[in-house]
Amino acid sequence: MFFEPEYWLVVAMFVTFISLIFTGFPVAWVLAGVGILFAGVGYITDMLDWTFTGLNYNVLGMLHGRIFAIMYNWVLVALPMFIFMGLMLEKSGVAEQMMHSMQRLFGNVKGGLAITVTLIGIILAASTGIIGASVVLLGLMSLPVMLKQNYDKPIALGTVAASGTLGILIPPSIMLVIMGDQLAVSVVDLFMGAVFPGLILGILYVVYIYVYGLLNPEKVPLAKNHEPIGLRDVLRVMVDILPPAFLILAVLGSIFMGIATVTEASGIGALGAIVLTVAYKRFNFAVLKDVVLNTMNTSAYIFAIFVGATIFALVLRECGGDQFIEDGLNSLGLGPYGMIIAVLFIIFLLGFFLDWIEISLIILPLLGPVIMHLDLAVNGFGVVDNPNLVWFALLVAVTLQTSFLTPPVGFAIFYLKGVCPPDVKLTDIYKGVVPFIILQLIALTLVFIFPDLVTWLPAKVYAP
Repeated sequence: MFFEPEYWLVVAMFVTFISLIFTGFPVAWVLAGVGILFAGVGYITDMLDWTFTGLNYNVLGMLHGRIFAIMYNWVLVALPMFIFMGLMLEKSGVAEQMMHSMQRLFGNVKGGLAITVTLIGIILAASTGIIGASVVLLGLMSLPVMLKQNYDKPIALGTVAASGTLGILIPPSIMLVIMGDQLAVSVVDLFMGAVFPGLILGILYVVYIYVYGLLNPEKVPLAKNHEPIGLRDVLRVMVDILPPAFLILAVLGSIFMGIATVTEASGIGALGAIVLTVAYKRFNFAVLKDVVLNTMNTSAYIFAIFVGATIFALVLRECGGDQFIEDGLNSLGLGPYGMIIAVLFIIFLLGFFLDWIEISLIILPLLGPVIMHLDLAVNGFGVVDNPNLVWFALLVAVTLQTSFLTPPVGFAIFYLKGVCPPDVKLTDIYKGVVPFIILQLIALTLVFIFPDLVTWLPAKVYAP
C-alpha cells in the first residue's frame, strides 16, 4: 500500500512540513504554504495521470467555508476568554498571597516548600489552563525562595517545571477545548474526564516530594526561622485559598452542573479574574492593557494556526492522508491497544518538535475516525458519547504533558530556563525533571489500564 503515488504525496507533505519547521518560519504560514504547495503538486500530477487525488479548484474552494466555520464556532470563543482569565490572574497577586501562607503551613515538613509550590501549581492549573504563564509565574515566585533556603537545584527546578505543566491537563484547559472541537466530542466530558488524571498527577508529585524529603533531608532543608503552626496559620491559608477556589467553582461548577456552557463559563472566569485583581488592589489601566494585548497576541497565534492547519488538513485528506494512517496502523498487526500505544509514542516524539496546538489540529482529526471504530473496552456507562475518543483525548493530553518536560526540547524546560538565575544550568533542569517524567508515565499507564478514571465522572454526573 505504501507504493501508491498518493501516499508518497502524504509522506512528502509531512517531511516538507517538519523540515520547514526548523527554519524558524512561523508555523501557521508553514502549514498554509505547504498545503497550497501540495495542492498545486497534486493538481499537476493528476493532470499527468500520475496520481488520482481529485485536487481541483472546486476542492480548494471549500477552504473559505472551512475557515469561516472556525470563526463561527461558539466553543472556540472560550479560548480568548480563558487566556484572558489566566493572564489576569497572573497579575492579581493571588498566587503570591497563597505562597506566603502555605509556606508557613508546611514550614515544618521536609520538602514543605516544594509541596507548597506543587499545590499552588494545581490551583493555578485549575484557574488558568496556560502552561507558559504557570511555569513562568511559579519560577519567578518560588525559585528564588527555594534556592535561598538551600534546596538542591534539581528538585527545586523539577518541582516548578512539573507543577507548571499541570495547566495543560487540569480543566479549564484550553488544550482540551481545542481537542473537543477537533475530535467532535463534548468539551464538558473532556473537562470532567481530566479531573481524576490531573488529581492523580498532583498526588503523585506531593507523595514523591514528601518521600524525597524523608530520604534526603539535606537537599530540601527547613527554613532557618520556621516556627510551629497554629490555628491562625490554618485559617489564613483557608482565607487565601478561598478567592481562587471560588473562581474555580464559578467556572467549573457552572459547567459541570449544566448552568452554563463552556463559552459562557469562560466569560464568568474572565470577569472573576478582573474582580480578584481589583480586590487585591493590582488592577490599573497598564495591567489591563498588558493583559488585553497578550490575550490578543496569543489568540491570534492560535487562530492563525487554525487557518493554516485547516488548509494543510484538507489537502492532506484529499491526498489520502486518512486512509494512509489507517492502513499504516492496521499493517502493524498490534491489535487495537497496541495501535493506541504506537500512536501515543508517535505523539510523544512529535511533542519534542511541535507545539500541542499543531498536534491537536493536524494529527487528532486524522486519528479520530480510526480510534472511534477500534474495538476498545472503554465503558461509557451508556451516557458518555464516543467514550473511545474521550479516553483517547485524555491519553494524548497526558502524553503531551510528559513531552513538555522531556529533554532536550521540552517546552516547559525552556519557559523555566528563561526566568532562572544565571548560575542555573540547563543540565540542572534536565536532572530535576526526570523523576517527574517517570511519575507522569505512571499516571499515563494508570489512565491507559483503567479507562474508567476518565469516563466515570462524566457518566455519573449526567446519569439519568
